[in-house]
Amino acid sequence: MSEISAEVLIVAAGRGTRAGGGIPKQYRPLRGMPVLYHSISACLTSDEITGVRVVIHPDDLTLYKSTVAKITDPRLHAPVFGGQSRSDSVRRGIAACRGSHVLIHDGARPLLQRPQIAALIETLRHKPAAFLAVPVVDALWRGKDGIAQAPQSREGLWRAQTPQAFRLDDIRAAHAASRDDLPDDVETARTYGLEVHMVEGSQSNIKITQAGDFALAEQLMGAEMDIRTGNGFDVHKFGAGDHVTLNGIRIPHDQGLVGHSDADVAMHTVTDAIFGALAEGDIGQWFPPSEPEWKGAASDIFLRKAIERAAARGFTITHLDCTIICEMPKIGPHAKAMRQKLAEITGVDVDRISVKATTTEQLGFAGRKEGIAAQATATLVKL
Repeated sequence: MSEISAEVLIVAAGRGTRAGGGIPKQYRPLRGMPVLYHSISACLTSDEITGVRVVIHPDDLTLYKSTVAKITDPRLHAPVFGGQSRSDSVRRGIAACRGSHVLIHDGARPLLQRPQIAALIETLRHKPAAFLAVPVVDALWRGKDGIAQAPQSREGLWRAQTPQAFRLDDIRAAHAASRDDLPDDVETARTYGLEVHMVEGSQSNIKITQAGDFALAEQLMGAEMDIRTGNGFDVHKFGAGDHVTLNGIRIPHDQGLVGHSDADVAMHTVTDAIFGALAEGDIGQWFPPSEPEWKGAASDIFLRKAIERAAARGFTITHLDCTIICEMPKIGPHAKAMRQKLAEITGVDVDRISVKATTTEQLGFAGRKEGIAAQATATLVKL
C-alpha cells in the first residue's frame, strides 16, 4: 500500500497522579506550556499527518481548551471523551477516526520528533502495523526486597514507545474483540493475531510518569531547542487614495499605497520574516501577484498562512519587530494599535511585538515622499 491517510490519536484521559503537581500530568507546565500542548504540536509537525484527535477525561475539558487555545492548525479536531480504562478510551477514540491508518500516541510523550513519525508511516506502506521501540542496553537484574537475586538476559528485549501505528480497520477489530484492559495497543493487536513490526525510536522520546521526569524532559528540550530568526523587507509606492493600511490599521492620508493586494507594506514584511525563519520562501511564492484571487486581498490572509506554517512545523513565534520607513504619515500615534492588531492575528503577547518608525532624513525615495518601506524581524522557537 502506497497511499496513507493517517490520523494521530493522542490518549490523554488518565489522571497521572504519580507525577504529582495537583493536576493530571498532561496539563502540568513544561517550558511554559502544558505537556499535552507539546505532544500535540509534535504530531502536527508532520505534513503526512491528516488529523489529530485527543481523548480527554470529561472533567478536563476546561484544561484542554486552555491547552490548545494557541494551536491554529485545522488538523486538530474536537476532543473525544474517554472511558473507564485506557482500552475504553482508545476504543472511543478510534471510533471517531477517519482515513486508512491511525497512530496511537501517549499524551505524556512530548518529545516525539518528525523523523520518527516519517519512519512509522513509511513502514505502514508495506506492513500492517508498527510501533516505536528502543533496544534495552542496560544490565537487567531480578531483585527482591532491594537485593539483587539473578541477572536477566537483555538479548532481544526492547522498550516500547508510542506512537503505535495500525490500519484503522484492524485495530478497531482488535479492540472490539478484546474487552480486557491491556497495557498497550501492540498487545491488543497481537492478541487479535496481527503482526506488529518494530521501528527504532529515540531515547529522547520519554514518557513523563514520575515527578523527576519533568526535569529530564526540560534538559532534553534544551538540548534540542531550535531557534530561528527571519527578516523581511518590502516597498510600496504612493498612488491615488485617501488612506494607507499599515499592520492592519487604516491611517488617513492624502495618498494611498499601490499594490496587488491591499499594499500593507508593514504586514508584508512581518509575514516574509516568518516565512524566512522557516526557510519557506516569501509572500510572492505563496500568493503570486499574477493570480487574480489575491487582487485587493487583506494582508492578514498572508500573515495567517505564515502563522499556520510555523505551527505546523512545531515553532512558536516569540518576538516580532517591525520598522516602518517613511516621512509621512506619522506612525507614532498608531503604533500601539498596530501592535495590538498584530497580537490579535498572531497570538503573540503584545509585549513581545515592537512597531516603530524612522525617516531617511529626506534622502532617497522615502525621503522624497514617493512611498513607504518597511522591514521586520521574527524570532521562532521550537522546543
